[in-house]
Amino acid sequence: MIVPLVKLSLCGLLKEKAKVLADLQDLGCLHLIPLSRPPEHIRRGGPSSAAREALKFLLDCSQKRRQIRESAAFDPVAVENRALELKERIQELEDERDFLRRRLADLKPWGDFTFPCPEDFGGLRLWFYAVPSPDLAQIPADLIYQVVNRDNRFAYIVVLSAAEPRDMPVRRIRAGSRSPRELEDRLEAVELELEDLQAERSSLTRWCTLFARSLARLEDEAAIAEAAGQTLSEAPLFALQAWAPEENLPQIRRYADNLGLVLEVKEPEPGETPPTLLRNPPAVASGQDLVSFYTTPGYWDWDPSAMVFFSFALFFAMIVADAGYGLLLGIGVLLGWRRLGQSPGGRRFRLCLALMAGATVVYGALVNSYFGVAWPSGSLPARLGFLNLNDFNTMMGLSVAIGVLHLIMANAANAWSRRRSRVALAPVGWILVFVGAVLWGLSALKAGPAGLKYGGMVLMAGGGVGVLLFTTVEGPLWRRLLGGLKGLARLSNAFGDTLSYLRLFALGLASASLAVSFNNLAKQVHAAFPGLGLFFALLIILLGHALNLTLALASGFIHGLRLNFIEFFNWGLTEEGYRFQAFARKEKS
Repeated sequence: MIVPLVKLSLCGLLKEKAKVLADLQDLGCLHLIPLSRPPEHIRRGGPSSAAREALKFLLDCSQKRRQIRESAAFDPVAVENRALELKERIQELEDERDFLRRRLADLKPWGDFTFPCPEDFGGLRLWFYAVPSPDLAQIPADLIYQVVNRDNRFAYIVVLSAAEPRDMPVRRIRAGSRSPRELEDRLEAVELELEDLQAERSSLTRWCTLFARSLARLEDEAAIAEAAGQTLSEAPLFALQAWAPEENLPQIRRYADNLGLVLEVKEPEPGETPPTLLRNPPAVASGQDLVSFYTTPGYWDWDPSAMVFFSFALFFAMIVADAGYGLLLGIGVLLGWRRLGQSPGGRRFRLCLALMAGATVVYGALVNSYFGVAWPSGSLPARLGFLNLNDFNTMMGLSVAIGVLHLIMANAANAWSRRRSRVALAPVGWILVFVGAVLWGLSALKAGPAGLKYGGMVLMAGGGVGVLLFTTVEGPLWRRLLGGLKGLARLSNAFGDTLSYLRLFALGLASASLAVSFNNLAKQVHAAFPGLGLFFALLIILLGHALNLTLALASGFIHGLRLNFIEFFNWGLTEEGYRFQAFARKEKS
């Protein structure tokens, strides 16, 4: 669900601002609203949000020093600032070194030379060219030049001229203003400085362990410094604004009363765009992670986490389409269950994996596929498997039906989230269009009475009118009708998005077919080479199914998410929001 938020305005004495910010960071339930332009970067003299970048820079050093575990002389802010300075300077010198090496390589064919002063040559300058040997005759005869070197392709010439020569067969070489000797001297100075900086970087690595322990504190201090820059300060007062969950309002009121702060609370207005805070029960919380991986729904929209959680598992199962593969996935989840449970994200993810494995086993049993092998007719597993992947018409119809149902649910959720406006009638119209198209399609396939055709046409027409009249509900009639025509243009999208669900059947059939093919190939090898053929048959089965399982898992993840992120969100979500970023302390007390 999307947690309801309120807008807070806090005002207090400027001398208490530091304490208030520290206390609010301890509360950890505010999303700050900048009242003044925040600084582009935190000054070097204090902690910054780049502490992890500094630690990574030190950890990437190839030569690390012995770690110091405890030291009163350790200053994490100084280590962070110096590490960031070293990183920036080393990058600058490495770029300069690469440039100097390229420039020296370009000038090498001309040998060792120095640039004369133009005044000593009467204003004449040196111009460098690498001319292909056959093109030497194209050099203008009135030019003063000298061939200083040759190879099997080019003649390297120097032209003496006050201005850049015209009508040359090739473009000039950019030689710069420094001679090769000067470039070599500068290159040596750069490399020496790099060695010194790398040595200092190596010296700083002795603090990596202590610095890693200080990361949370550094980031907390940086967050307070950034928050201070976002407040409005006018002596003797300061003010800040923030979004907060409605459920935390009593706690914030108590704090403001105790400290004597002025607190104003407002409900978000329709024109505002509050951040989105998603919160779901632990059982479906991984659906929230899947949604956030792609987008963040707008505050005024709805939370598709639970829907994505279950539909993704279903789509994954239909694409893998083998109970044996589902059992392997389930075994892998059980083996990694305890390890995944060491973090909140891992605990959410293992529930998602468990649902995916269970759904794959169930669907694989329904299509009677166990590592590409079907149980014989009459057995209990065979009676459970009432679906046949080779029955193209049935499986294609099932995939399209699931797709239509998925899109109808998306429009229904969209209509519910906009129920306080007449705009909600537009997604209701699309639901009628989808249902009417299904009824019309069934009548065309002779899967129902002829009256379905006319009923479907009526539903589609009524839905089209709803889309035409309520896609846009503001402005004069002509503008509303124009918006409605634009909405009706999505008919082609509706058709294409529905057919997109056929990938569930196609990928599931491909997975099952590959499994059967590997099994048949193994049988043929075993029959052709008695004895030794058993070894090669087992090898084919192991490698073949490992490859097929890898492809099936990749397809299940990619296309299972794609049908949710593209097709489903296209019809279910109307706007993209931004995450609720809690101003909270990271360092544990």
